[in-house]
Amino acid sequence: MPEASIENIDFEDLNKRAISQPLVTNIYTADPSAHVFNGTIYIYPSHDVDAGEAFDDLGSHFAMEDYHVISMDSIDSEAIDHGVALHVNDVPWAKEQMWAPDANEKDGTYYLFFPAKAYDGIFRIGVATSKSPTGPFTAQPEAIKGSFSIDPAVFKDDDGSYYMYFGGLWGGQLQRWKSGEFNGEYPESPTAFLPEGNEKALLPLVAKMTDDLLEFSEKPRGIEIVDKNGDLLLAKDNERRFFEAAWLHKYNEKYYFSYSTGDTHFICYAVGDNPYGPFTYDGRILNPVVGWTSHHSVCEVDGKWYLFYHDSSLSKGVTHLRSVKVAEITHREDGSIETLNPYK
Repeated sequence: MPEASIENIDFEDLNKRAISQPLVTNIYTADPSAHVFNGTIYIYPSHDVDAGEAFDDLGSHFAMEDYHVISMDSIDSEAIDHGVALHVNDVPWAKEQMWAPDANEKDGTYYLFFPAKAYDGIFRIGVATSKSPTGPFTAQPEAIKGSFSIDPAVFKDDDGSYYMYFGGLWGGQLQRWKSGEFNGEYPESPTAFLPEGNEKALLPLVAKMTDDLLEFSEKPRGIEIVDKNGDLLLAKDNERRFFEAAWLHKYNEKYYFSYSTGDTHFICYAVGDNPYGPFTYDGRILNPVVGWTSHHSVCEVDGKWYLFYHDSSLSKGVTHLRSVKVAEITHREDGSIETLNPYK
């Protein structure tokens, strides 16, 4: 739902109509990345705290300074908050804005992948490791070489290869890298350097990881999202083009790249034959939620598929503080995904 409509919402009624309720209520959580490790569901969200700043499109109103890990024994069990797993003060290169993270596992080590603004004001992506899926995590002293922008999501393919998907417009700075170098002009404008409406939309990125999952093994490449005719989506197509929140899951040997359209508030997906794409747009997974952003993950649990997402229903829209939720999704026989409405 557009930001301007929040003050008119009857939140008591909205929460009754919601298809799911917040998993935890002791803190505000957003941007959930969900995985199953050793039979337990682990959710890696960002942690919303009101910074006391006026709302803006750069995210200044969120004082996001640490990560908590949430676990669930089953999809219907109580969600447990395991406390702080990593704080910005323990990341040597990071200054602020610990935005949407992801995690994965390899050979008994758990990896937390996260974006943060470095001391030069540029978003980079870092890695922290732990022997426990709930942390605490120890950050690498430097960000991943060649990393930029936000919203890392790390997918493990069936052959044991790991790929990082990332990128985000506006405050996520992706549009500032069009030339291959960071453009720091007009820092107060989140929309500076966006392509014009009839130009091709900016592409999210993917890079295969090194064997130790600490660096890129290749230069990140753009992920093509095309329509049914094979044409790249245009910048003006803001109900289908990529904005942020990259995610990849695999179903029946097809790769599903899902993402948020940002200012139009849809979670969409596109389908391809390999981890690099191209991916053909195929529809929406989730219609708009209450709150300014929409961000998700898709996870298989006990043979069923679930969408982990967030909305601002618990905070009643105050500064758009968000809470993580979960709902089952369905892949149809033809592979398409049924669209969820977050409220009945």
